[in-house]
Amino acid sequence: MKNIPLQHFNISDFQEDLINWYQEEKRDLPWRTDQDPYKIWVSEIMLQQTKVDTVIPYFHRFISNFPTVEALAAADQQDVLKAWEGLGYYSRARNLQNAVREVVATYDGVVPDNPEELGSLKGIGPYTKGAILSIAYDKPEPAVDGNVMRVFSRLFYIEDDIALPKTRKLFEAYVREVIDQDDPSSFNQAVMELGAIICTPKSPACMLCPVQSHCQAYAEGVEETLPVKKKAKKQRKVPYVALLIRTPQEEYVIEKRPSDGLLADLFQFPMVPISEIGYDHIESWFYQEYGITLNVKNHAGKLKHVFSHLIWELEIYHAEAEITAIEDQRLKLVAKEDVAKYPFPVSHQKMMKYMG
Repeated sequence: MKNIPLQHFNISDFQEDLINWYQEEKRDLPWRTDQDPYKIWVSEIMLQQTKVDTVIPYFHRFISNFPTVEALAAADQQDVLKAWEGLGYYSRARNLQNAVREVVATYDGVVPDNPEELGSLKGIGPYTKGAILSIAYDKPEPAVDGNVMRVFSRLFYIEDDIALPKTRKLFEAYVREVIDQDDPSSFNQAVMELGAIICTPKSPACMLCPVQSHCQAYAEGVEETLPVKKKAKKQRKVPYVALLIRTPQEEYVIEKRPSDGLLADLFQFPMVPISEIGYDHIESWFYQEYGITLNVKNHAGKLKHVFSHLIWELEIYHAEAEITAIEDQRLKLVAKEDVAKYPFPVSHQKMMKYMG
């Protein structure tokens, strides 16, 4: 690792340049209207792996539906998942609600300002803990996300692989050294803001950067080579047939996914792992799996949905089934006009346009 020794780094000037820029240029975001720890918590969970512009309408709707920790704790999980529908990474919503219930039960509805207590809550990792403590409670705690690592890798010319846990610890140590003790809320948000709109992954706007004079990577002309991150594994492709099963009563069969794993507790149209059984055995497989006799009709369309680690390749078929009740607890019969009331992943929301 090559870096500027901190003894040669003007911390106070850096803090002043960074925070002054932030106060003048910060975006008007709904979770910045106050220091409510619950709202900050919700926003930080939503912003994980999701763009700000995408999050804003979800945040408004979520806070409108569940304005307090008590309201979210008391809500039905299916209502919470429905409010989260389309944001993806649904375990975030489930973990958030479980953690909020613990806050209500254990801390009288007050989000803890103690690092150990806060960090013990479900779904709160080092970054979210640091963000809540610094932004809501003005505690000088590091909040190191991808934006912060990118900024600091360039600022101090750090070439360690940011995909490694030990590198995150290194960045946390750097932040602890240079964070503004008097205004850690503005400092941490300023670094995040800088990474989001100036010190971007590609073509950083160095000419507009308020801390350009402090940046070693810029001085060396290597800002676009940082941060260093090893390539992720190639995504695995998984082909499925998705079945839009209609009954004579204009009801559709939908399926609730398991309570753990990918897209847990969401609903979907039944899916058949086609690579395992082949197109000629869909009806027999479905009968063996669910005890329902199907008549697969015509091909309706196709979709591809990309996750971080795999790709669903979905062939969509219309099917019919002469049933009036279902014994299998995984399945539900739902009137066509009511299907959209259930929380579905994005890929299955898109299938609804193919319903007859």
